[in-house]
Amino acid sequence: MKLYTFTICLTFATLSCVAADLPLAKPCNETECQLPTCRCSSVNIPGGLAPRDTPQFVILTFDDAVNVNNMFSYRSLVYNRLNSNGCKAGVTFFVSHEYTDYTLVNELYNQGYEIALHSISHEANQEYWRDASNETLMREFGDQKIQIAHFANISIDSIHGLRSPFFQMSGNSTYQMMTNAGLTYDLSWPTINFINPGLWPYTLDYKSIQDCVVPPCPTASLPGPWILPMISWRDLQGVPCSTADTCYYIPDRDDEEGWFSFILSNFERHYSNNRAPFGFYVHEWYIAVNPALRAAFIRFLDTINHLNDVFMVTANEVIDWVKDPIPLNEYITKDCRQWTPTQCRPSSCNAITANHTEMIYYLQICNECPNEYPWVNNPLGL
Repeated sequence: MKLYTFTICLTFATLSCVAADLPLAKPCNETECQLPTCRCSSVNIPGGLAPRDTPQFVILTFDDAVNVNNMFSYRSLVYNRLNSNGCKAGVTFFVSHEYTDYTLVNELYNQGYEIALHSISHEANQEYWRDASNETLMREFGDQKIQIAHFANISIDSIHGLRSPFFQMSGNSTYQMMTNAGLTYDLSWPTINFINPGLWPYTLDYKSIQDCVVPPCPTASLPGPWILPMISWRDLQGVPCSTADTCYYIPDRDDEEGWFSFILSNFERHYSNNRAPFGFYVHEWYIAVNPALRAAFIRFLDTINHLNDVFMVTANEVIDWVKDPIPLNEYITKDCRQWTPTQCRPSSCNAITANHTEMIYYLQICNECPNEYPWVNNPLGL
């Protein structure tokens, strides 16, 4: 059997590593691969449910720093939204470190939204992510898990997922890092081949059938991490786009009706087929600078929030359902997700120097001010 070498590295910027080998993933054996810990990559609905008995999940995500520039949008667009079952509508925020106001991350967490990882550095060089080792990834994501929990004063056990910058995975290393860091799912892997019907979440115990849009993709057997496929939209010319703000052929800037129809047509591809989770992946700035899109976006959320078989949930809630798929009639009556709000004693940290740049930073946190600006290799600024 062909083996792949990898390195396990401890988190929090340590240098202790252990070499090991990973077996090449085999085609999936559905008899051996069983929920809740294993699922073959497939367009089949979990639990063998019929589409009419399957909740249609909508996953709304926002990427990058959380600060005063985008909190107005978050508060006005998603706060106080409920699904038709009376449960709080979910949103997942993939947070990068630089320019993030952690007191506002605490606010989002206390609203019941999911906080996930988008790296400490958000390094702009895509080759950095493509070639990243396990140790590098642990410093970017494993340490960021500690960093966010510390500065936003949220439960570290509430942080489950990640999205790699630019959707650039590091092959097997990404998913070995996830195991080491105690992360549940990755939402970085686009698919353009499995759109209609869409690909449901799966594990990497066995070989994935998903197309590799941004290589390198994993090739080894990696039990544990879940893949939440980024099922691409199609723009007005049928060209696939992984996020709403990367679609090329789009409605006119002032065409609210066109934007609403565009969003709805992509949603209906899921809703009328195998009900694979529908992802609305977007950066806040794109909605903010397009008033017609903003109006259409609100109309779309209002529409789905009133449908009795559609549920706007966090990414981790989707994984929880796939592990234990219950039919729509049971899902409607299940208890809403619970969370315990945490206090934030805000500190304004002014004129903090950094080791990685000559820039001076200002930091808003729910903790004591660090000695220097937190960064890769020193996530708490000690």
